[in-house]
Order: sequence, then C-alpha cells, then structure tokens
Amino acid sequence: MNISQSKLNTFLMLKLPAAYFTGVRTKYLDDTTCVVSVKHRWINQNPFRSMFWAVQGMAAELSTGALVMTKIRNSGKNISMLVANNNASFTKKATGRITFTCEEGHKIDEAITKAIETGDGQTVWLNSNGINKDGMEVSSFNFEWTLKVKS
Repeated sequence: MNISQSKLNTFLMLKLPAAYFTGVRTKYLDDTTCVVSVKHRWINQNPFRSMFWAVQGMAAELSTGALVMTKIRNSGKNISMLVANNNASFTKKATGRITFTCEEGHKIDEAITKAIETGDGQTVWLNSNGINKDGMEVSSFNFEWTLKVKS
C-alpha cells in the first residue's frame, strides 16, 4: 500500500490529533518532495496574533517525516525512524497560509541504502522551509532523523 496525501491526512486525524485540529495538511507527496500547509487561525495562534511556533514545527516535521516513511515503505525493510535533534529559525511573523516544503528525498535514499548495507544506524538532516502567500520565508526547520534496520 502506497502512502498518499489523503492517507497521511487520515493518519493525522487518528494518530496525531493536535496536528490535525490545528490545520496541518499534506498537500503534495512524491519520491523527492513533500509539501505541507497550515493556515493561521484562532486555534493555532500565539498571544502575538501569529502562528504558534510548535504548529509550524508540526507541519515542518511532517514534511520531512512523510518522505522518510515513504522511503522506508518503498525499501521493503523493517526500519525504525526517530527524530534525534532539531533546530529552527524564525524570520517573519507567520500569518495567513504557510507552506512547508522538503525536497531532500535523495538524502533519505542514501541513508537507507547505507543502513541496509552496513546494519548500522544512520542519521540524516532534512530541511523544511515555511513560506507565506507572498513567497517570503517565515521559518526554517532542520530535523535529524535516525534510521536503523530492525533485526
């Protein structure tokens, strides 16, 4: 069974309700790119009338994690995944619709191949940038994913 944007959105509703109820939605997913969108609303705002940083983080993490899940599924191997580290920078007030994009599927391919070949755990840093409707970057997130083939 392939992972699709509609299946990811159903997964959010059932397994990550905080992300679902704050409006995080997968918009596009292919072999190299994942796009996740969230709109600034009352339920996801901070006291400064912009989007709470954690909501941006959920959307950014999903854009990287969905790619990792897809690559693991396509490998046919039983591989665990976990975020080990992350960092973020915020450059503009997040209002309106913010779109997070990760285009680093090739990095995941390399890490999974190496994990399968060596049997050792691997890490991969993936970036997701949040862009507003005017094309301005509002935030940038980096996630260090760990991948390990289960025995």
